[in-house]
Parts: sequence; C-alpha cells; structure tokens
Amino acid sequence: MTELGVLYAIVCAAGPARDAKRLVDTAKERGWDVCVVGTPAAVEGGFLDVPALEAASGRPVRSTWRREGEGKRNPAADAVVVAPMTMNTANKWAAGIADTYALGLLAEAVGLGLPVAVLPFWSTALDAHPATRRSLEVLRGTGVRVVYGPGEWVPHAPGSGGRRLDGYPWELVVDAVGR
Repeated sequence: MTELGVLYAIVCAAGPARDAKRLVDTAKERGWDVCVVGTPAAVEGGFLDVPALEAASGRPVRSTWRREGEGKRNPAADAVVVAPMTMNTANKWAAGIADTYALGLLAEAVGLGLPVAVLPFWSTALDAHPATRRSLEVLRGTGVRVVYGPGEWVPHAPGSGGRRLDGYPWELVVDAVGR
C-alpha cells in the first residue's frame, strides 16, 4: 500500500482521455495506488489506451459492473478523481443517475464522504447550458472539488478542444484530491 492510499481515476470519453496515462503517472508519483475506471463510451469508443493504462497502473482498466458471484476487483477507494469529466457525466451524476459502473462509483463516493476532485473538458457552448452550471453547483454542494475557473481549467471555444489537449492540467486534479 502506498502512502496516500487507493485512488480511483475515472476517465470519460473526451479528447484528453487519450493521454490518461499522464494522470496515472502523476498520481503514482504523488504516492497513490491507482485503479482506472473508464466510462463505457471512453472504453468502447477507443478514447483510452487500455494497455498503456494497465501497464502504468498495474491493474486492469474497469468499465462494467462485476458479475453475480464475482468478488471485488479493486481495493476500496480512499479518494476519487474524474478527468476528463464530460458534461454528460457531470449532469447524470448531479441528477443521481448511476446507470454505469463509473457513475455508480461516483454516487457512492459522495455518499461515503470520500475526497473527490473533477477536471472538466467541454466547450463554452456546453458550459453555457443551464444544466451544466446547475450540475456543477450540485456537485460542489456535495463536497466535490471542481477544478474549474481562472487559474485552473476553463472551457474552450467550440471546435478548438484539440488545441487544448497537450496542455490539459492533469496534475491539478491529482493535487486537488490530495488536499
């Protein structure tokens, strides 16, 4: 066991997901034992380099519920990060929808009082939607640390997300959950 404990890294289907190994590497450098959970869209859509994530974390990437009679697949989480977090995940999570393994873990993490930090990735057009703003406020109200705003992460103009991938600040979400 590492000094900080077990960190669940939930990765959604957005452009930065291709580089999620940077998230795992950063978390491990900070002293976390990392378990990666991809949303179904991230895994099935090819957003994740699953072999690279499994090699970096030393654990299988999970995206589905365990089967009846199957034992626990990962140790219990001590903290959770979500990066990149999509608008879809933010809105479903804030609404209490747990229709995927990742969303179920997030709903439970809040209920357990675990430290949770999220790093969004979406455009200014999606950010302007009233549901997005409400969802971020709901998440903040449950104690989730949303890494969002000047000096942290800010939305990009529609169609320009590809230019923001290399500078996606993975370290900010890892540091935010460690506080």
